[in-house]
Amino acid sequence: MDDIESVTMDEAERDAFLGAGGTGVISYARATDEPPYAVPVSYGYDAAEETFYFRLAVGPGGEKSDLAGRAVTFVTHGETDRYRSVVASGRLEPTDEKGIGTDAMEGLRRVHIPLHDVFERPPSEVAFEFHRLVPDELTTRVESTAPTNG
Repeated sequence: MDDIESVTMDEAERDAFLGAGGTGVISYARATDEPPYAVPVSYGYDAAEETFYFRLAVGPGGEKSDLAGRAVTFVTHGETDRYRSVVASGRLEPTDEKGIGTDAMEGLRRVHIPLHDVFERPPSEVAFEFHRLVPDELTTRVESTAPTNG
């Protein structure tokens, strides 16, 4: 029988797993007496800059409004031959903010953010904002089968 243990991916494995985009879950803190807010999102990943891009639905009174500068954790996972996951933590930056606009636009051209219709109205009627996450911390895990002793 084999024991399953977790090891990290190297940069090439991580970048291949993330591809140019996919889906995951983004989380951030709310008031201290409330649980963190976590929601599935689509992402784009720019391997050249190790940066994530998000197209986030926003609106009056929405949970995702006013995200600029907010500390977040983003998680994506999947299984091909083995289970893999990536966790990125840092602060969200709007892509239209001065000083990052040009870099962000270049990064957005290198990614693909899937658009999934999960809204109560057509996506053309939903307001979106683009944000990026340049991770302060980026960790990876990949399942590794290790032989047992005995």
